[in-house]
Amino acid sequence: MKKLIVAGVMALGIFNASAQTKVGYINTDELIGVMPEATKADAELKEFQASLGQMYQEMVADFSAKDSAFSKDSAKWNPSMKEIKRNELVALYQKVQGWQQQGQEMYQAEAQKKIQPLRDKAFEAIKNVARENGYTYILDNNAVLVGPPGDDILPLVKKKLGIVAPAPKATTPVKKP
Repeated sequence: MKKLIVAGVMALGIFNASAQTKVGYINTDELIGVMPEATKADAELKEFQASLGQMYQEMVADFSAKDSAFSKDSAKWNPSMKEIKRNELVALYQKVQGWQQQGQEMYQAEAQKKIQPLRDKAFEAIKNVARENGYTYILDNNAVLVGPPGDDILPLVKKKLGIVAPAPKATTPVKKP
C-alpha cells in the first residue's frame, strides 16, 4: 500500500512537472535584423567590403600596368632581365588571384566581429524574457522543423530591447476610371 502511494505521488509529480513546461519560439535572424545596431553594422560592413574591392582593383591595375610594360619593353632586355620581370609578373598574378580568397576571409572575420555583439545582446534579452515569463524552452524557428506548440516571443524580446515596430504605411485609395 505504501509503495502504491509513493508511486502515485511520483506520477503526480511527473505530470505536474510536464504541465509546467512552457515553450516559446523566436526567429533570431529577424530579431537581429530589426535591432538598431544592425543597420550601423551593415553600413560598416558594406564600407569594409568596398575597401576590399578597391584594394583588389588597385592590384589588378598594377598588374595590368606591369604586364603592359613587360610586353612593350621586353624586346630591349637581356634574357636574365626578362626572366626576373616575368617572375615578378607571375608572383603579382598569384597575389591578385589569392586576394579574392584572402579578401573573403577578411570580410567574414570582420562580419563575425560586428555581428557577435548583436547576437550576445539578443540572446541575453531572450534569456531574460524567458526567465521573466516562465518559459522552460526557447527554440529558434530556423532550427526547428517540428516541435511542441509554443508562443512566438519575438514581440516580447523586441519590447525588452526597446525596439518599436514601424507604423504601417498609409495607403492611398486607387481611383477607378
